[in-house]
Amino acid sequence: MSNALVLQSDFGTADGAVSAMYGVAYGVSHDLRICDLTHEIPPYDIWEASYRLIQTVSYWPKGTVFVSVVDPGVGSDRRSVVVLTSTGHYIVTPDNGTLTQVKRMMGIAQARLIDEGVNRLAGSDKSYTFYGRDVYAYTGARLAAGVIDFEGVGPLIEVDDLVELPTVPATCEPTRVQGTIDVLDVRFGSLWTNVTREQFERLGIAVGGRVEVAIEDGTRTVYQNLLTYARSFADVYVGEPLVYVNSLDCMAVAINQGSFAKAYGIGTGTNWKITLRKAPRLVYE
Repeated sequence: MSNALVLQSDFGTADGAVSAMYGVAYGVSHDLRICDLTHEIPPYDIWEASYRLIQTVSYWPKGTVFVSVVDPGVGSDRRSVVVLTSTGHYIVTPDNGTLTQVKRMMGIAQARLIDEGVNRLAGSDKSYTFYGRDVYAYTGARLAAGVIDFEGVGPLIEVDDLVELPTVPATCEPTRVQGTIDVLDVRFGSLWTNVTREQFERLGIAVGGRVEVAIEDGTRTVYQNLLTYARSFADVYVGEPLVYVNSLDCMAVAINQGSFAKAYGIGTGTNWKITLRKAPRLVYE
């Protein structure tokens, strides 16, 4: 029985690119189960591709093969790889930083360089602009269908040599924790940070308590306010902001039934810093 093949890209679905990848995969085996993670990664956004993988991979059965194609360096000397994660999943992708979050948060057991002399769609060797179809979908389908095993991908390479994007670890102090706004919950505009629940809990803030939140873009303070630490959105009024634990067990900031990102012009990346403190006790005379 074939393993599932899950596709991710920045191609969108307005043209035939994704369908072509499906066609190549089914050409390898009609018995494949092909699913989409997303094809709405912003064009060339390797960082977001990396985050969507860590959001998704571990919830699929072991042996599932993921193909992630966000490849602004297509046709260059960047490497094409397949990795086996510490959780028993496979990811087929350009070695351009897409594996950053998987390596950091999940772990990679082994990595192999794709041997394009074997694992490339027949007749495509003169084309250098659609590796998603010609190499990644083809290799992923062969692996998922059992046509090749992991060794059949190509030679082993060092996991430590895989390309990683720059990250800034969250830091903890007795009265505050500071991290970065890594990605948005796109449809709803919530801010997902790299501050873990465990780090936040060191501040001793109970559910229902108040959190002082400050957001900076470089040296410019964009937002500062006292928010409720809520278990879910239903714990606050519609239109009210909140701090909560997201599905990656990290801290997030949102507006109940609104977009925090749009309301305050918040972006993502290592220059976007967020600081969380226990709100000071106010004494009125």
